[in-house]
Amino acid sequence: MAIKRNRWLVGGILFIAVAALLAVSLGPLIQAAFDQPGNGYGDNAANTAASPDRQAELEGRANGYELVLEREPDNQAALEGLVEARIGLEDLSGAVEPLARLAELNPQEPRYAVLLAQAKQELEDLEGAAQTYRSVLTANPGNMEALQGLIALLIEQERPQAAVGLLQDTLKTAEQSNKIQPGTIDVIAVKLLLGQVYAEQSRYDDAIAIYDTAIQDAQNLGGTPDFRPTLAKGLILRETGKEAEARPLFETALSLAPVQFKDRIQQLIDQGAVETAPSDGATGETPGGTSDDGTTDDTSVAPDTAEPEAAPASEGQPEE
Repeated sequence: MAIKRNRWLVGGILFIAVAALLAVSLGPLIQAAFDQPGNGYGDNAANTAASPDRQAELEGRANGYELVLEREPDNQAALEGLVEARIGLEDLSGAVEPLARLAELNPQEPRYAVLLAQAKQELEDLEGAAQTYRSVLTANPGNMEALQGLIALLIEQERPQAAVGLLQDTLKTAEQSNKIQPGTIDVIAVKLLLGQVYAEQSRYDDAIAIYDTAIQDAQNLGGTPDFRPTLAKGLILRETGKEAEARPLFETALSLAPVQFKDRIQQLIDQGAVETAPSDGATGETPGGTSDDGTTDDTSVAPDTAEPEAAPASEGQPEE
């Protein structure tokens, strides 16, 4: 029987893959882009169209920054201000040029290039986005924002094998890169992304195998092991119907996770338990039906209860 894909699994694996990035400050410029309406990163109800007063303020700021840049084209404070103003005005195309200039002026600061790639992707310039992501990865092969962005782009283009190949190539170069400069490539994070791609393809055995190696890597590092590969393996085992094997992994992941992730992990575990629970029909039970002795079992009729609230698909992640 085909295994039903569940929203909790996809959302859970995505959360795991990006969890390490949540602790990394991308700066107000990057966050401003994530928080804008319609870009898929924020769903706050307050992020609706700017009020007329707010729009007039942003337009005035944008005009002011443009005047500064006419005199000082490389003024980075003005470039950043113009990007933020145009994003606030939902003029993403207008933010591309100053972002590109910021990326040129700061080749050692990849966050500008990453945001430029995200803007191009949002504007459906997929080739331009891919080229920008690759340029970042050429200089910084371990940049997880760029790697995750490019993987998401390849999945969006329905090129999962290209995504797998990119991640496998990154892992092949990781040992040598990390010998030259320790910490260049986060092997565990790359393996988590690879497991995510496998899970998206329903290649669950491959996902479990890569998560097993990530668990071992985490243990070999010493200290408190990274919780993410353990949680990821638990989610896959649950998806394949192995709840008894998944439960101890969930408990271990909860014990290892930093405080800021514990509530989200518990939500994910609880939600998955609800969504994967067998239906009444599957267990042969009929609420309010007839018992084996022919009598009606009124006690089997449960009172109405509220549907469990679904946990968010991801936290702070760019779209896959």
